[in-house]
Amino acid sequence: MLAKRLNGRLEILSIIIVFIFVALVSRLGYLQMAQGQYYGRLADGNRIRLIPIMAPRGVFYDRNGVMLVSNRPGFTVSLLPISGPVPAEVINKLAGILGMNTEEIQSKLSQHSGSFEPIRVKTDVGPDIVTKIEERRSELPGVVIEVQPLRNYINNELGAHIFGYVSEINDVELEKRKTDGYKAGDIVGKFGLENVYDKEIRGVDGGNQVEVDVSGRPVQVLGKKEPVLGHNLVLTIDYRIQKAAEAAIDEQLTYLQTKTEFIKAKAAAAVVLNPKTGEVLAMVSRPTFNPNLFNGGISAKDWKMLNDNPHHPMDNKAISGEYPPGSTFKIVTGAAALELGKVTPEEKILDSGAHWIIPKGNAGGEALGWINFREALSKSDNVYFYEMGNRLGIDNLEKYARMFGLGAFTGINLPGESDGLVANRRYKEKAYGEDWYLSETFDAEIGQGFQLATPLQMAMLISEVANGGHRYKPNVVSKITGANGEVIKTFTPEEVGQITISEPTLTLIRESLREVAQEGGTAAAAFGDFPVAIAGKTGTAENSHGSDHGWFVGYGPYEDPRIAVAVIVEQGGFGSSSAVPIARKIMEAAFNINQAPAEAARIYRPQTAL
Repeated sequence: MLAKRLNGRLEILSIIIVFIFVALVSRLGYLQMAQGQYYGRLADGNRIRLIPIMAPRGVFYDRNGVMLVSNRPGFTVSLLPISGPVPAEVINKLAGILGMNTEEIQSKLSQHSGSFEPIRVKTDVGPDIVTKIEERRSELPGVVIEVQPLRNYINNELGAHIFGYVSEINDVELEKRKTDGYKAGDIVGKFGLENVYDKEIRGVDGGNQVEVDVSGRPVQVLGKKEPVLGHNLVLTIDYRIQKAAEAAIDEQLTYLQTKTEFIKAKAAAAVVLNPKTGEVLAMVSRPTFNPNLFNGGISAKDWKMLNDNPHHPMDNKAISGEYPPGSTFKIVTGAAALELGKVTPEEKILDSGAHWIIPKGNAGGEALGWINFREALSKSDNVYFYEMGNRLGIDNLEKYARMFGLGAFTGINLPGESDGLVANRRYKEKAYGEDWYLSETFDAEIGQGFQLATPLQMAMLISEVANGGHRYKPNVVSKITGANGEVIKTFTPEEVGQITISEPTLTLIRESLREVAQEGGTAAAAFGDFPVAIAGKTGTAENSHGSDHGWFVGYGPYEDPRIAVAVIVEQGGFGSSSAVPIARKIMEAAFNINQAPAEAARIYRPQTAL
């Protein structure tokens, strides 16, 4: 009886065991056959990671094919949090090697999206850092060294305000650009052309499919997707003129600070245009900065040096600096007076040293006697133009200033442009709650008082005089090209306005400006013996914070203008002695005068000669 019970129980147990075995085999078969690929992918996910490869940014060339901005390889230290959160011990050791605070690394980790992309901790590290990490590889699981393309501004400070600089995307930028495919850790343009054309020049990242071990260290590369290079920018800039303009400004500022009373002349700007197209051939702002400093994150010391400089080296004064235009504004006043019939070319006005209504006069109390328009403009006589202001009134003056494009953005494809200010009744009423006075008209018509203009606006103004009244939108990019040289986009001259001034008036103004650069004119010392005929206007703008600012605007050749220049030297004194020498050296480079033969032969191209 007992044996039967035992046999029965064994049979039941056997059945249960067989059932369990069949169930397990069935389940294994199901997992192996039906779900095999799924779990295979999960297993691969535990040992295979896709590590992005940063795409090189596009290259910048000048108008003649001279490379200005390129890329170079650099070492980047990154973290791959593959096996979970990065241990605090690893972070502490890495911070010590890199000379960083652990909080900085933790901050970068906190921005991590949870994907398997590397978290870039420090860019452009030296070989000593790489060696230290490799020596302690077993202590730093998840730490990898990447070789990435880094921006290379070949000539350091040259063209810095045009090119801009790049750095890691910040939280605010990331929030705005997430929908465009940007992600934490991306390197983006922060300023200048790097910022404006970031989407075109940043390229498309590639990646390596890498097998890693249990510690998260890469074992072998299983596959690779090549990055797509960014598009290139061919600029309108002429390297030769740009280089000459920067050197001329640096030399002149040094001279003024060390050899004259103008020891505070530490800032200046210059713009060189093709008056027939609006192309920017050179643009300089001083003081400046080296955009290479921002590779890998600018140091606290370098940032403090830039940030504490009272002359603001990060500002592009060529487009953002607003200055009283001084006597260069007399071009506008003269055009308005002639066109509206307030004066004739032949009429002579007595300059006794001061105006007879309001006792405002010339610098130093000079009196030129009876003079006509041509003499007044070429010798920059204040009393004559005070009378023009008296006859015109501020409303007519405002109308013509705006016709020339003053008081408005030019639309240049660079960030940070200012629009200046045209003196007018509405502005004073709004800003000060006061009526307009005749003395303020006198100030406005010689480019003082409320009048403000940028160097770019003044370069455009003189271009309009040179080319017969056409206003072209200024541009610093000629075309966008692909990695193989194919043209993606071409930028053609864009006329955005005209000055409606008769040809006789323009001719008289041009003839008067030509006399400025001849014997007896205010720029004769620099251009009297110049082999190319130059026309221009000097200016000296009063500055309530120090010495006067010096201006010069001009163009050449006089008969067929191909170059227009505007130069300002802050606190440099008279424009004839501070700004004109800079303009001469720019003109020398533009017309290949007194240039080193080897330099000219290497860079200049006849097909794009100016």
